[in-house]
Amino acid sequence: MADAAVQFLVENLLQLLRDNAELIFGIKEQAESLLGDLGDFKAFLKEAARRRSQNEVIKELVKKIRIAVNKAEDAIDKFVVEAKLHRSKGMMTRYVDKPAHLVKVNAAAREIESIRNEVRAIRQNNAYGLQALQMDNASKDAAERKAPVVEEDDVVGFDGEAKTIIDRLIGGSDDLEVVSIFGMPGLGKTTLARKVFKDSEIEYEFFTRHWVYVSRSYNRKDIFLNILSIFTQRTKDYHDMTEEQLAEKISKFLESGKYLIVLDDVWEEKDWKLLKIAFPNNKKKSRVLLTTRQGNVASRATSNGQPHDLKFLSHDESFELLEKKVCRKQSCPSELKAIGLRIAIKCDGLPLAIVVIAGVLLDKGDRRGEWEMVAECVSTYVNKDEENCKKLVEMSYDHLPYDLKSCFLYFGAFPGGYEIPAWKLIRLWIAEGFIQNQGQLTLEDIAEGYLNDLVNRNLVIVMKKRIDGRIKTCRMHDMLHEFCKNEAREDNLLREIRMGGNEPFPSPGELNTYRRLCVHSHVLDFIRASRACGEHVRSFLCFSSKEIELPLEHIQAIPKAYKLLRVLEMKPILLTRFPREMTQLFHLRYIALSSDIKIIPPSIGNLWNMQTLIIETSQRSLEIKADIWSMQRFRHLHTNTCTNLPSPLASKSSKDRLITGSLNTLSTISPESCTEEVLTRTPNLTKLGIRGKLSSLMESKGPSMLFDNLGKLDHLENLKLLNDVFLGQTGKLRGLPQAYKFPSKLKKLTISNTSLEWKDMTILGTLENLEVLKLDDNAFKGEIWEPVNGGFRHLQVFCIGRTDLASWQASSHHFPRLKFLALRHCNKLEAVPFGLADIPSLQMMELYCTNKIAAESARKIQQHKPKSGGFKLSIYPPDH
Repeated sequence: MADAAVQFLVENLLQLLRDNAELIFGIKEQAESLLGDLGDFKAFLKEAARRRSQNEVIKELVKKIRIAVNKAEDAIDKFVVEAKLHRSKGMMTRYVDKPAHLVKVNAAAREIESIRNEVRAIRQNNAYGLQALQMDNASKDAAERKAPVVEEDDVVGFDGEAKTIIDRLIGGSDDLEVVSIFGMPGLGKTTLARKVFKDSEIEYEFFTRHWVYVSRSYNRKDIFLNILSIFTQRTKDYHDMTEEQLAEKISKFLESGKYLIVLDDVWEEKDWKLLKIAFPNNKKKSRVLLTTRQGNVASRATSNGQPHDLKFLSHDESFELLEKKVCRKQSCPSELKAIGLRIAIKCDGLPLAIVVIAGVLLDKGDRRGEWEMVAECVSTYVNKDEENCKKLVEMSYDHLPYDLKSCFLYFGAFPGGYEIPAWKLIRLWIAEGFIQNQGQLTLEDIAEGYLNDLVNRNLVIVMKKRIDGRIKTCRMHDMLHEFCKNEAREDNLLREIRMGGNEPFPSPGELNTYRRLCVHSHVLDFIRASRACGEHVRSFLCFSSKEIELPLEHIQAIPKAYKLLRVLEMKPILLTRFPREMTQLFHLRYIALSSDIKIIPPSIGNLWNMQTLIIETSQRSLEIKADIWSMQRFRHLHTNTCTNLPSPLASKSSKDRLITGSLNTLSTISPESCTEEVLTRTPNLTKLGIRGKLSSLMESKGPSMLFDNLGKLDHLENLKLLNDVFLGQTGKLRGLPQAYKFPSKLKKLTISNTSLEWKDMTILGTLENLEVLKLDDNAFKGEIWEPVNGGFRHLQVFCIGRTDLASWQASSHHFPRLKFLALRHCNKLEAVPFGLADIPSLQMMELYCTNKIAAESARKIQQHKPKSGGFKLSIYPPDH
């Protein structure tokens, strides 16, 4: 990835030259010259990445360039920190320290000049290597690619297999039984298990269902805590328990009802033995579905009969899958069918091989010659063994566009099987520098296009989608994930640290060669063992499933050791206070953490590169003292509590430099922060969450109220209104503002704990662009609701949470485009309106903890809907 490193460095230098000229004034000439020198390598490196040459001369040359690039990046980043610290001192102190500072300026200039000499030597002494690949065909830049549409998962050839598994899970004795799916990597074990898991019959039979990804390097305690999360949100209450105690707790929770647990990717028999103690035989036909690539594991775990030995796809099924993945909803062009069938047959019935090859064919269009080239090389990679499957993944990686490769490899930073929120992945890609500006598109739009592209190439699996079809969460096949980790490690892009395993712990010197460290367990052990050093490290990532409370001195060790960090993802690590050292990480762009703090200190305002700040706190409120209005690159604020923003009027920046366009997300802020001064300086907000005493937002103060300021947010699409009601307080709102006061482009609205009257729904029904409406607990109260005809013309998703509603009328006159309806904890509801059956677009209805009468009325709607329409009804708990 040296090629990518050059691109990121060039972008970093350009950013420094544009926005921090005063900081690098003493070395500006040297930095600009180095920028030009490195730019000479870009064409070579881009082609080297595209061709993945095995020529040892070229490989050694790429390595030399990568080392030079990293040295340059370190030198400039360190100087920026030094310049910023010097600039932050008082005038008198700066005057006294000026001689020492000039010494450092001269030292930095000499260091950069030394790197320039290295770069010249590389160019002069490696003429052969540089000329070997000067055939830059990179005309297909990402800027010219259109983001593909993400389709639903295409499952081919599994219908009969799924029915067999479903019959075994539903049938059998009352005892706990285990059904195993066995097959080689890439054969579709997980795909089949997920098809079964999501089947409507399984959803009806097993109202307690949970999916657990095990993997080769699983942690038993983490898995048990994961399962406990089904039953309680307070999993941290169990963190100090032993594994055996956790298993006993799970057993007690599962004892009372019928359950289905899926254990995906179990590697060894001992792993199954260690996990099965948590699953009680409660004599209620409970089941465990297990997938494994090991035959002995499958046979020993299966209760009755043989493990399900997964078959390979037939030639026809193979071509059908290839056609769906390449051509989507269209047929394969007639002139390519014969070649396509030949490619499909050469994949030997292996689904992973087919979908990966399909991803390669996506770029080939209908060019017969290029399809022929793929057909010729497929058999080189496809054999029914794991090593050749890995070569197949390598081929697919080689065919990725230049600017997608680093984004793809970054999936190796997450734990295996981790379900990744798309919004978090996109924020991280941007902070890492993987996403470059392209025309008028936002960085977020470009990154989302990249993610769609990887999905379309069958390299990433979509786990959950939003109602508009956009990706909500995703994950990666275990074989692809292993490839990403190994490739990224080889290129010094990132390193996963495992403590307590067979793998030797890397030396401090080795750790210092990696730009990103991923520590997902035993964080305290890592800090102690590594003696926390690494001036070259740019990212510290922790995605542990367990909350970790570190002593203060160890929390301080992270920012002290990694002074050039850009990304700090430490949400599982609980902070008791904000370390002062963290406020001197001037290159920090992304930070996610958990804490008990009530105040974000003013010194956070020093982090002028900050893009994303994610804070979870146990406190009822959070006050930001930092001058965020001077942080010109600040784009996203995510908190889980009522957050008070500082007034822009108190900002030290001159009025013309206050933020006017960069902020995209504010969630969640206090009602009192929704002032004209704040919201006029955030015109490009697309998401706004407001939490607190909402009456202060709605109360008139003279001719206006604070809510009026929301109407000025012309780009706002997502609004949350969360009324905090504490013991002894009443949260009832008198009413809602008129529709014209809501943001004009609002698509999604969430309301909670407002105790509004149902007549106020008439106002929401007139919001022209509203597509998703979520009424969480006690948003509205009253036993009767009579909607007005002609409202909610574009509403597609409607969720009603805990309420005392007993009777309401609804039909296509009230919700003409409704697709999904959810009723949760509506236990007084007398019936689901039968008129909903006449809404052609209605695809799914979900009832959770309502009552038998409401459930019966929902079934009548299901009976009335056309069988061919695919209408789904989910009721929890089922009658039995």
